[in-house]
Amino acid sequence: AMEYWLHVNLFSATRGINRFKGLVVGLRYMQDKGVETEGLDEFEKWVDGASELSGPALLEACQRKRNSCMEKALLWSIHVNLAIGEMKEPALPFPYVREAMEKMRERADLVAVSSANGRAVDEEWTAHGLKQNTKACLCQEAGTKSFCISELLKKGYDSSKTVMVGDAPGDYAAAVENGVWFFPIIAGEEGECWRRLLQEAYPRLLAGRFDEAYQAEIAGDFKQKLGIC
Repeated sequence: AMEYWLHVNLFSATRGINRFKGLVVGLRYMQDKGVETEGLDEFEKWVDGASELSGPALLEACQRKRNSCMEKALLWSIHVNLAIGEMKEPALPFPYVREAMEKMRERADLVAVSSANGRAVDEEWTAHGLKQNTKACLCQEAGTKSFCISELLKKGYDSSKTVMVGDAPGDYAAAVENGVWFFPIIAGEEGECWRRLLQEAYPRLLAGRFDEAYQAEIAGDFKQKLGIC
């Protein structure tokens, strides 16, 4: 189960999936192995139709109707947040992250767009001096990544000069949906990717040379590594 859980969340086309969507995938996998979860169908229906996939939204749903799966999912999500806060080993930034952000903020507005818990992102980014480089941190409570990017573009940003930096297919999809560029951070090669962003992709963007050919090159490598067709 743990091997499959890591595959779903880190090493496949579903990398970066919302925690509740990932939980449904994991529970369906266990169901195929003979482990039934009472209330799973209704939980999956909520996940597929909810306008917001967050702890507060699930709490609201649990208050409307009893469902053991949804209640357990809510408690699990709370425990995940607590576990993140109790981690003894700090979640350190990858090499070149701080250097890239400090350099790019000189001529660009940086915004964190994440499906993670807002409190965890705020605490980690503040602790490591990253938040000060951003204009805003938009997390799961703010809406989907695609929605957040679309709202940012309404502020007047030029889509041809906007890049979504991400490590998951959902990041790539959000970029494509909004007509902005995408720069991939590949699992296992994070430091090298951030170096490349700083030394190659960002200068290209400033010079107007972040184009379709370059996008196809870097996106192709990203898809191949995650097994995306």
